[in-house]
Amino acid sequence: MTVVDAHHHVWDLSVRDQDWITGPELAPLRRDFTMKDLASEARAAAVARTVLVQTVTVPEETPEFLALAAEHDLIAGVVGWTDLTRPDVADELARLRELPGGRYLKGIRHQVQGESDPAWLLRPDVRRGLAAVADAGLVYDLVVLPHQLPACVRAAADLPGLTFVLDHLGKPPIAAGALEPWASGLRALAALPNTAAKLSGLVTEADLASWTVEDLRPYADVALEAFGPGRLMYGSDWPVSTLAAAYGDILDATRRLTDPHDHPQIFETTATRVYGL
Repeated sequence: MTVVDAHHHVWDLSVRDQDWITGPELAPLRRDFTMKDLASEARAAAVARTVLVQTVTVPEETPEFLALAAEHDLIAGVVGWTDLTRPDVADELARLRELPGGRYLKGIRHQVQGESDPAWLLRPDVRRGLAAVADAGLVYDLVVLPHQLPACVRAAADLPGLTFVLDHLGKPPIAAGALEPWASGLRALAALPNTAAKLSGLVTEADLASWTVEDLRPYADVALEAFGPGRLMYGSDWPVSTLAAAYGDILDATRRLTDPHDHPQIFETTATRVYGL
């Protein structure tokens, strides 16, 4: 079976600081993580293709990622960043598509989780930008916290022509052991046909030092019931995931959380279809 890792990052701190890496808990991430590092991990885990996802909200990063995709066969797609509120966002998306590696641009993401306004996605200027993403034939990745899921639901309902992909299942409170209100928000989003989600980033929402597959299972089960395997895709969230587990261990945990019958969809065909890989 071909495995697609639908969510990973890379960064070089000599090129650009990752200003979100703060505090002692994240200190292990304060070093370079390169495509060479990722390729070694992917080969060992028999991962054939990946989707490289933005890390910081600066315009220079996306062109760099597109160029990386053109150089590395492993990268099948890029989810980049652009300012959705800029009035010429449609022109900017077209410009990115014309850059070296521009054909690898598959989606756009913004760190909505860092926005203080829980309804940020519903602002008129943001909605205009999301409509431009849809018009460009791109996907929009949602990186949000549970309290922001209602705005995600409204945005997806208002823009049925745009596919929304929920990263990390909306960051459920696994360490706390709570399901609600996260589960209700996830189910409401999954009820909309233009949505999908990633089984990614769960270990870093659990206890970093002592998580088990069974800690993750209730949250994966809610997602499987809500979205079904045809709208779920695997993502490592490497290297953030290294705070809690090795690359191969994340893949193994996701296999154990899911029915082998569903593996072709979760590990390959959903990501391939949704992102047009």
